[in-house]
Amino acid sequence: MAQAIAAESEKRGEAVRIIRNGSRGMVWLEPLVEVETPAGRVAYGPVEAGDVTGLFDAGFLTGAPHPKALGLTEDIPFLKKQTRLTFARVGLIDPMSIEDYEANGGLAGLRKALAMTPSEIVQTVTESGLRGRGGAGFPTGVKWKTVLEAAGPQKYIVCNADEGDSGTFADRMLMEGDPFCLIEGMVIAGIATGATKGFVYLRSEYPDAIGVMNTAVEIARENKLLGASVLGSNHAFDMEIRVGAGAYVCGEETALLNSLEGKRGVVRAKPPLPALQGFMGRPTVVNNVISLASVPVIMARGAAYYRDFGMGRSRGTIPIQIAGNVKHGGLFEVAFGLTLGEIVDGIAGSTASGRPVKAVQVGGPLGAYFPRALFDTPFDYEAFTAAGGLIGHAGIVVFDDSADMLKQAKFAFEFCAIESCGKCTPCRIGAVRGAETLAKLEQGIEPEKQKALVADLANTMKFGSLCALGGFTPYPVMSAMTHFADDFEPKVMREAAE
Repeated sequence: MAQAIAAESEKRGEAVRIIRNGSRGMVWLEPLVEVETPAGRVAYGPVEAGDVTGLFDAGFLTGAPHPKALGLTEDIPFLKKQTRLTFARVGLIDPMSIEDYEANGGLAGLRKALAMTPSEIVQTVTESGLRGRGGAGFPTGVKWKTVLEAAGPQKYIVCNADEGDSGTFADRMLMEGDPFCLIEGMVIAGIATGATKGFVYLRSEYPDAIGVMNTAVEIARENKLLGASVLGSNHAFDMEIRVGAGAYVCGEETALLNSLEGKRGVVRAKPPLPALQGFMGRPTVVNNVISLASVPVIMARGAAYYRDFGMGRSRGTIPIQIAGNVKHGGLFEVAFGLTLGEIVDGIAGSTASGRPVKAVQVGGPLGAYFPRALFDTPFDYEAFTAAGGLIGHAGIVVFDDSADMLKQAKFAFEFCAIESCGKCTPCRIGAVRGAETLAKLEQGIEPEKQKALVADLANTMKFGSLCALGGFTPYPVMSAMTHFADDFEPKVMREAAE
């Protein structure tokens, strides 16, 4: 489509500069074309190559009306309702222009950090209330403080970009749309903890993100953002991009570290914690992409500014990723506190099929299934835990009333069985036996016995697994059995009831 615009503009003798600026997160309107006008950016979408001639004929270069015209981009309701802090530049700037980045607030946080002591930086991040956006919700400042105070000849910053949860794409959007933000966050983390080397562990399924991040690192080095003297200071920090091989379990921090070291991606026992003995046995900060990318705005605007957003112990904003059977899928950054119903019915516009919403899975393939009865649950770490769920990486997948929740529960066991690293018995064996047991339940074989066995297996996996892969698999299984009990009745009984 970009090529079609370039060809048409050349044919008509129009001087047009085309910039690939990444996604704004409004997936149902993409491909989105934005035109700079004196009034602001005017959006058109979704645009296909066949629409280009008509757009030129209508005068879209001046923001003229057209059936695909959406008005000013910033006034599109889905975007206007957001509070974009971490994603403020995503879709707005040229991702490969460090000049664009700096002109839109980039490097302000790093420059403030360079004038502070490491302890002051850690204190600022702690006071902001930032918690790990990768799923665990662990306070970022606590992790940094541990590494700062740890003794070691070398320390590391490791960015977990192994985004493998279904319905999640925030990491990819950030890396492709604003790579220097992640780099800046990692540099600040290095200065704060005494680390001079960083790694981004990026999943192989993201070739565009890999290309963008590698190029951005080179540009950052050329502009002294990375190297022996960060922006002319006495701080050194450099980094490189490492690509994983597709193992879901390598999203777990210790399995990721093993993979990064060239070993098999299996989970390590804790203690020792990675903060004390991480990469190559050295003190290591392991943070998610969004956690690190949130640091520049915290440093630039102050801890209190960031902390003022959110509720309870969930401070700041969260990039909610809306997927599944929805009208308006995409990324929506907002302060913690919206209810699940406001997100699904209001922002997502309910189902694309037009059928009633049956279930919403929050937190990836290991997240709990919530029925409409729980739609008043606020998007908050503690609130979701209290309701038997988890926010995880903030991915939301919506299902209509045609979904069979027994099949979904069985899929959770099957997924775990395939992705297990095999180190601990509850996960390795429990997931296989769970899938077998639900298969018997599907066939109507001693249903009450199978349900009891599933509950027992789930309990063993939850409390006996070495990591969250086995430990969280019971969440989708037991939530499906609890909230959608009718789907776990023998098929003959279900058909008779219908």
